[in-house]
Amino acid sequence: MNRPAPTAAVLARYPISGRIPTDLARAAVLAVLRDCENEPEVLLIRRTEQADDPASGQIGLPGGGVDSEDPGLEDTALRETSEEVGIDAMDLAEPPRFVRLGWVGRNRDPVAIFVAPLKATARAPRIASPAEVAEVFWMPRSAFQRVDRVSVATTRGMREVEATRDERHVVWGFTWKALRDLFGFAPT
Repeated sequence: MNRPAPTAAVLARYPISGRIPTDLARAAVLAVLRDCENEPEVLLIRRTEQADDPASGQIGLPGGGVDSEDPGLEDTALRETSEEVGIDAMDLAEPPRFVRLGWVGRNRDPVAIFVAPLKATARAPRIASPAEVAEVFWMPRSAFQRVDRVSVATTRGMREVEATRDERHVVWGFTWKALRDLFGFAPT
């Protein structure tokens, strides 16, 4: 019996041509998935530490703010992913699918979340913009099944938050919530 690829179950939850609320979001991120053994993995970045960046050093999805030249939010997600990790539309097995809007930061800024599978023949992701990205790595879906309580430094001081962690990384906040939702784990 032919089993579907692990990413197929994740992608099946999101229609190929879902409505994208272009009038709301000012930023977009892309969850790039690849098949690994029996489960999907998601591409993550650790942001470069900068004094003027409230998300400095945090783990996130490739993405960023809408540019006036971007025709739409999907284009923003693709442009930012290419600029940050060197992966573009030619490296994807299909166009990005809209997942949902998420809200980030103290001001609850709306961010469009997209998902797309990586081609088996794609280029390897890399740090394409050291000013923005300090590290590129993959994390398996199963990691997000666990919910840990960790202390993290925020702009408001130390806070205890729900997160997923491995030996070197702590994923929390917007990215953690977006990925728990993407992978179908119940809210905590």
